Amino acid sequence: MSTLLALHEAAGTFSDSALTGIHTLVAEGKDNPRADFSDTPWWISLIKALIIFVYLLVSTLMVIWFERRVIGRMQQRPGPNRNGPFGLLQTLADGMKAMLKEDVTPAKADRFVFTLAPLITATMCFIGFAIIPLAGEVNLFGHRTPLQLADSSISVLFVLAIAGIGIYGVVLAGWSSGSPYPLMGGLRSSAQMISYEIAMGLSLVAVFLYSGSMSTSQIVSSQHSIWYIIPAFFSFFVYVITMVGETNRLPFDLAEGEGELTGGFHTEYGSMRFAMFFLGEYINMFTVSALATTMFLGGWQAPPGIAAINDGMFNEGWWGLLWFTAKLWMFMFFFVWLRGSLPRTRYDQFMRFGWKFLIPATLGWVVLVAFFRGAQNGWFGDGALDLAGRRFPYSSLAIVGLVAIGALAFGWWWDSRAIAKEAAANGTVPEEIDPYAGGYPVPPMPGQRLRETARVGAPALPEADPVTPERPSGPAVFDFTDKEAPRG
Repeated sequence: MSTLLALHEAAGTFSDSALTGIHTLVAEGKDNPRADFSDTPWWISLIKALIIFVYLLVSTLMVIWFERRVIGRMQQRPGPNRNGPFGLLQTLADGMKAMLKEDVTPAKADRFVFTLAPLITATMCFIGFAIIPLAGEVNLFGHRTPLQLADSSISVLFVLAIAGIGIYGVVLAGWSSGSPYPLMGGLRSSAQMISYEIAMGLSLVAVFLYSGSMSTSQIVSSQHSIWYIIPAFFSFFVYVITMVGETNRLPFDLAEGEGELTGGFHTEYGSMRFAMFFLGEYINMFTVSALATTMFLGGWQAPPGIAAINDGMFNEGWWGLLWFTAKLWMFMFFFVWLRGSLPRTRYDQFMRFGWKFLIPATLGWVVLVAFFRGAQNGWFGDGALDLAGRRFPYSSLAIVGLVAIGALAFGWWWDSRAIAKEAAANGTVPEEIDPYAGGYPVPPMPGQRLRETARVGAPALPEADPVTPERPSGPAVFDFTDKEAPRG
């Protein structure tokens, strides 16, 4: 890196301020994890792994009860309220019931893969939580250690890779069942999750540009002054959509699709094998919510007002676990609220939305953020506007102005397009219509009258007064009545 900087400095590629910014970034070492594990023996790591495991299991038991109670209130019914106080032990009772049920394997299933698939789903979701910082440095049995199992300079990529491995559990479950409905559910899931992983990865690039690192501890530390949900608001919007699609939750649970696939990829599963898929789904919800908290909401750091109390007293030690859990459950309530409010989307609409809107829009957003960050680092010139004690580069202001003008132009075009569509749909209604113009009868609109015309394949109505037809001759002779004569 230093050799490349020397070459660029000799060639005069960057300005003096740009070179100063680059040297500062290199000297700070922002690519390295901020978490210090030097005072963390191996048995402390085992204890932290156990803490994370218990934390996720207890949270899963709570969120299943929470979901059933909240959706019950939304649908005006009580929800679980029998086992334990307020029904808190209902999830535990359901788990015991799943353990005692008969485990049936279909005759045409691949038995090894049929068993391997739920194991992959249930284990990968725990691994992804290993790099999430639950709090800052805490005292644990006399050792000062971060409440985080591991960290590296590419921690976020590790989470995305683990999520990609988790797809295999769903795909293998659908293929190994030997049934058409699980197979279609597995194919849906593979296309859906791979497509939305692309948009999810692109939405996180803006955070990498702002923080200068892919280390989760470094990203949390770089949000001490402002959470990235504000400067990277569009990335947050895209990530929230993709995390719902990634976890196969309503309104994007197309891999299950009870209405058309009778359960999708886990149709043939029961007992503890099904419970593993159930467990994996909810822990995946916690994993993507924890990543959203880490990337956009400051991680374990306290909200800005509380963080300023008594020189950050509530922003140290085990307090971080409280703020992290509160932010995590905000996303869990969002998951539950979506399930109780929205119907399932159509598969082709969901895929078209991902490929034709989310991915192109996120690519454009990443390019804008890259230019903006380059302008902030002085790579486009040294001129700046000093306002209220802060320095705003002219290039940054120009980029913001261009984006604002583009947004206004797009909004004007979208409104004009909507007005034109509405005008075309509500066009001038003709006063007279032919009910048989399309080959089948069409009722008139309000204010219209029907044109007198012949039916398809029938003679036109006579203009003059009807005349009683002559009596036919032959063996099939029959008499016309006075009512039948005008009908012809």
